[in-house]
Amino acid sequence: MSASMVRATVRAVSKRKILPTRAALTLTPSAVNKIRVLLQDKPEYIGLKVGVRTRGCNGLTYTLDYTRERDKSDEEVLQDGVRVFIAKKAQLTLLGTEMDFVESKLSSEFVFNNPNIKGTCGCGESFNM
Repeated sequence: MSASMVRATVRAVSKRKILPTRAALTLTPSAVNKIRVLLQDKPEYIGLKVGVRTRGCNGLTYTLDYTRERDKSDEEVLQDGVRVFIAKKAQLTLLGTEMDFVESKLSSEFVFNNPNIKGTCGCGESFNM
């Protein structure tokens, strides 16, 4: 069982060389730090879970939730001591993606820099592949 967490934005990345990695998802240092902060007062949760669902004007959107346990079909990304689980349905949409955390005067959010995305909506919440 999981609880809804935070908002995420998607960015299509073009002309980016995909670096070979064992993980389907890589985390920036700011994403790692934010995940640590989010989980520090929640010992009942073991990490964050990234999913995908049909929503928005462009088709798909990522979801982020706290998770108490790993489902057997989840892929685990362990980086710098934080754990992110990728739901089975989201695994192919995240290959080669970088998860970042960005703060500005008006917002703070996780951003998925995904080289596989063909288009996004104007607000950046939904995408198509």
